[in-house]
Amino acid sequence: MSDNTVAIEEGAKKSGILWLTLDRPRLAWHAWHDGGIYLVTGGGEQVLPGLDALDRVRVTLRSKDNGARLVEFEAAVRVVDQAAEPDAVAALAKERLNAPDSVHLTDRWARESTVLRLTPTA
Repeated sequence: MSDNTVAIEEGAKKSGILWLTLDRPRLAWHAWHDGGIYLVTGGGEQVLPGLDALDRVRVTLRSKDNGARLVEFEAAVRVVDQAAEPDAVAALAKERLNAPDSVHLTDRWARESTVLRLTPTA
């Protein structure tokens, strides 16, 4: 595992937020699961315009302690088939704080939201 890969994994596990370079820098909450970053957009969740249409996105992870930039990298973007990846969706739902409908959260996501996986690229 390269130093950059270790920094990405450790940074993504320690902090529940990251920055994405979209129409402007966008702050997003996420979950690290099985070597990738999972996030949800739409349907009353965070607004990440155009992310689902991209092949790649620039990601910045910052220190939870002092906000300093830990690592910046490119990631491949893939829309997740929520029914085919229930463990990843469950990991993401676990990180969702203060959901108004936590009992039915994943059902709502399946109907109204897009779950995405960001895979760091070399």
